[in-house]
Order: sequence, then structure tokens, then C-alpha cells
Amino acid sequence: MTLSNVLTISRMVLAPVVVALLFPAGLAYRFASLGVFFIAVMTDWYDGYLARKSGKISAWGAFWDPLADKILTLSTFFAFALYEYVAMWMVIAIAARDVLITLLRTYAQYKNKPVVTSVSAKWKTASQMAAIYLIMLYLIAQSYFLDAAMPQWLHWIDEFRLIPVMMHLVTLITIATGVQYLYENRGHLRSLGQFFFRIFAARNLAK
Repeated sequence: MTLSNVLTISRMVLAPVVVALLFPAGLAYRFASLGVFFIAVMTDWYDGYLARKSGKISAWGAFWDPLADKILTLSTFFAFALYEYVAMWMVIAIAARDVLITLLRTYAQYKNKPVVTSVSAKWKTASQMAAIYLIMLYLIAQSYFLDAAMPQWLHWIDEFRLIPVMMHLVTLITIATGVQYLYENRGHLRSLGQFFFRIFAARNLAK
């Protein structure tokens, strides 16, 4: 197993650790969650650095690397939704987009025509991770000032609903890049639809 593959797997392993550390109350836990999330993100950065340096991207890495990013971001967003800092419908919309794209990528891999991650998809991931960083910092600030006077900027975040506004933008970017992704790979999408149609048609005829 290559170092790049180990880094990808470690990102998926660290995802539940990030979530688990978010739930206990306390400043130390939230700092720890942020620290683990940062380590997970750095594995993604270093994995990309190794790929650029070697100029080689394996089929395994091309499929699992973006999937590891999805697992990390979605699990954290679901935790935020349980805290009610993020609307659940946004998380469901992001998850639906990612599930559909993953199905398409899996089918393309099955047909030996792997889909390369687009630049816009990387921007989508960057916007999601930036949002997670900012929400985590907000949670840390809330815990830090729990027994002291809240600074004005924290009140502004709540008053102007800056986190919901930011998440609306992230959701919009996610859906827009998903639509672009489907359009650019409409041949695969059409073939995938025909594949499922044949499966369901065969089952109905067998009844």
C-alpha cells in the first residue's frame, strides 16, 4: 500500500473522531476536534502534493481521495446539524449531491472510464472545509466566553445570521458544481440510467 493510500484511509478514519470530539461540552474537546480536523485536511493536502510531485495518480486514489473528503465533510456537517448550527435540509442536499456523484464515479470506474475530479469540485470541497473551520472557531469562541462577557463580534454573528448565510452559499456552490459535473459527464449519466433501467426491467419480467 502506498503512502498516498494510507493518507486517504487515515482521513476516513479521522472523520468519526472529529465528530465524537464535537459532542462533549467543553473548550478542550472543541479544540481537540479542530486539531483532528486540521490533521485530516493536511493529509489531503500532502496527498495532493505527493501526486503532483510524482505526476502519478492511481485509479484507486482518483476514486477514494474525493470520497474520503466527502466522508470527512459530511459527517462534520451532520454533527453541526444536530447542534442546529446548520440546517438539516442543507446537509441532506449536500449529501444527495455527493451520493449521486459517487454513484456516477463508481459506474465510470466499473466501465474502466474513471472520471477525473474537476477544478470546480475542488473549489466546492475548499468552500465546505472553510465553512467547517469557521463554525468550529465559532463554537470554540462560544465555549471560551461561556462564563464571561460575550464580545460584540460574536453577537453580530448571531444577529446577522452569518453562519446560515455562509451555509446557503456553500450549499449553492455544492449543488451548482454537481449540476456542472452531471452535465459534463452526461454520457456516463445516460449510460448509468440505462444500466439501472435494465436491472429493474429484468426484475419485473422475472416476477
